[in-house]
Amino acid sequence: MNNIVTTEHLTKKYKSFIAVNDVSLHIRKGSIYGFLGPNGAGKSTTMKMLLGLTAPTKGVFTIDGKQFPADRIPILKEIGSFIESPSFYANLTGRENLDIIRRILELPKSAVDDALELVGLSEFADRLAKKYSLGMKQRLGLAGALLGRPPILILDEPTNGLDPSGIHEIRNLIKSLPDLYDCTILISSHMLSEIELIADDIGILNHGHLLFEGSLDELRQHALRSGFASDNLEDMFLSMIDEDNKIRKQSARL
Repeated sequence: MNNIVTTEHLTKKYKSFIAVNDVSLHIRKGSIYGFLGPNGAGKSTTMKMLLGLTAPTKGVFTIDGKQFPADRIPILKEIGSFIESPSFYANLTGRENLDIIRRILELPKSAVDDALELVGLSEFADRLAKKYSLGMKQRLGLAGALLGRPPILILDEPTNGLDPSGIHEIRNLIKSLPDLYDCTILISSHMLSEIELIADDIGILNHGHLLFEGSLDELRQHALRSGFASDNLEDMFLSMIDEDNKIRKQSARL
């Protein structure tokens, strides 16, 4: 399977702080890539670089054969995104908010109804956004990312605020998208049990460094070789982060 997204030595510095440090990702076309890390690990910063929202200090990335920044506009047309908590016009309805995005993307009017139906918001399409619950706002943000069914989706905590039933529905939707619409998904979440159910590949970030990249089976093999717990993704993730933090503390003392 060919890589549709690759980064080479991607680095982002803010004065003396290095948020992302020499990260090289390889995201296979048609896969769901779980991008994991503690708060402050650099996940959102990496996603923002891929979306052109912040410029890399060093390194390059290629998306579907197009390199940033030379092909910035063609790249952005191929990506649907949901980064952190999406913002909407409070005094517009859900449908009206999506229609703004639709017009910018020059999509047919039917794209709005299609996206609303996908995320289960058709019934509430004409309710003002300010009257949406947090979970409904998350669904609306996901609908915005799905407008026009882009070939690449970048999703940051898409199930935040949803109840168990909503999480189940959105998880099944995300899992189905690569087969339904031939898309590739980069997803970040702290709900590791959910990522374990849908991801083909995993990338683990800590303090801006990529600690691991590979399939879940490769992660289990790595955990066993390292003497880590390997029963589930959460155990493997926590063991790897703890070990890296210990090494960093020891190095700091030297």
